[in-house]
Amino acid sequence: MKYTKFKTIPIENRTWIDKTIDKAPIWCSVDLRDGNQSLIKPMSLDKKVKFFKLLVEMGFKEIEIGFPSASEVEFEFTRYLIENNLIPDDVTIQILTQAREHLIARSAEALRGAKNVIVHLYNPTSAMQRKIVYEKSQEEIIQMALQGVKWIKEQFGNFEGAVRLEYSPESFTQTELEFSAKICNAVVEEWYRDNHKEDRVILNLPSTVEASTPNVYADQIEWMGRNIVQRDRVEISVHAHNDRGCAVASTELALMAGADRVEGTLLGNGERTGNVDIVTVGLNMYTQGVDPQLDFSEVDKIVKIVEDSNEIKTHVRHPYVGELVYTAFSGSHQDAIKKGMAQQKENALWYVPYLPIDPKDVGRNYDAIIRINSQSGKGGVAYILNSQYGYAIPKRMEPHIGKIIQSKSDKIEGIMSETMIKKEFEKIFLNRKESISIANIKIDIDGHEVRVDGDFSIRGETHHHSITSSGIISAISKIFKEHQIEFEVIEYSEHAKTIGEDAKALAYFGIQVEGQAYYGVGEDINISYASMNALVSALNVAINPQASL
Repeated sequence: MKYTKFKTIPIENRTWIDKTIDKAPIWCSVDLRDGNQSLIKPMSLDKKVKFFKLLVEMGFKEIEIGFPSASEVEFEFTRYLIENNLIPDDVTIQILTQAREHLIARSAEALRGAKNVIVHLYNPTSAMQRKIVYEKSQEEIIQMALQGVKWIKEQFGNFEGAVRLEYSPESFTQTELEFSAKICNAVVEEWYRDNHKEDRVILNLPSTVEASTPNVYADQIEWMGRNIVQRDRVEISVHAHNDRGCAVASTELALMAGADRVEGTLLGNGERTGNVDIVTVGLNMYTQGVDPQLDFSEVDKIVKIVEDSNEIKTHVRHPYVGELVYTAFSGSHQDAIKKGMAQQKENALWYVPYLPIDPKDVGRNYDAIIRINSQSGKGGVAYILNSQYGYAIPKRMEPHIGKIIQSKSDKIEGIMSETMIKKEFEKIFLNRKESISIANIKIDIDGHEVRVDGDFSIRGETHHHSITSSGIISAISKIFKEHQIEFEVIEYSEHAKTIGEDAKALAYFGIQVEGQAYYGVGEDINISYASMNALVSALNVAINPQASL
């Protein structure tokens, strides 16, 4: 067999299994370094500045801005942020460097004038890296890291701003745990030797290549937490890549296992399959009642800037931000969402089927919750007609509308837009008068009696009628029956139109003819005329049902 199983961690009485995430971690965006170095076309200065400003607006307090010793472009970006005072006093910028003296010296030069910095030192530690890349022993790898720490202390000894150390044993997840603890402890001890700063060292334990299931990563983090010296002076940070597609789960379990800090990118861009997506992790917390301490209230703005900067499109099903993540096509889903939305009270505990988060909380509206195609049902169509156009469709009328819209959707083999649904609905049900119509109508009400005068056009012939009855609809029904148009009223409702032209009234009639139900809708500025129009529409539908298909 070409591959072998990843070894589990011999840890006793693990505690992370019984824990939950109850507070936000310290967040560090690595979009401008790890994310940028993975792009086919790295960001321009303008794009980097725009991205940096977005991260600040969202509330990031730690931002890894680049690898200034690696290229002139990275160096100039660092200088640009500092010299143009674009870094708020409460934001710490972070840079990456290898354990090489000239690279660390160049990093110190790049950071000159910054108020708060994190110097992120790394060197590979796994057996694979030691044997294949470096051809060095464990002790030689430790000395490499310690020498890097010493150079940082030397080069930043007279630095005017606040300096913190971050150390990453790169390829941590594929490194022997005992060796990871040994090198990390050596780094911590070296940093604090003759150094009494209060700021904590950051030990970043990256899943550089995701090689195991998330529970194993959690075990690794908990084991390290138990075996780190001066734990109260150390922040454990995680940096999960997504090679197995589990970076979000790995990060969440790592937080349960004691991690204090998370490095990641917006929407998950990064090497190979990417970094952990901070938007997903943060909004997962939010849906559990935990404040992520980052502003996700305008996800469309976030997506736009990230897409423009990375030149990578966001998948339509990407969690929380994809174009279709709040959209239901399935009829049963649509019906459940429609009922849930109808019962949801403003500012109440969110309780809507199939929607784990209120789209409005991330800057989306409800327009796209339900879209109609051949898989959709009656509830979804009724929801759109109500939410977008103010039609309060009677429950028993919904199947009649749903059948027609579904038939139309089958023919176009795609999504029916809201305007298409409205157009089709109104063509079939609203103010129909091709076979039967009423004109020159006059209504007189005297006490409990109603007199109706008008011209009734029935199948091409016009008849003038005057009749008195107990009500308008009763009077009109008697006239139709004189012309052998028999029906039974099975449904009636009315309401003011709440969307668009508020002055108009809407009425809905359901009638039964020879055991078959038919429906019509009427609209007018006068509710009595709207009711007449609804009845006439239902009769026209009954006379020519094929026009509805």
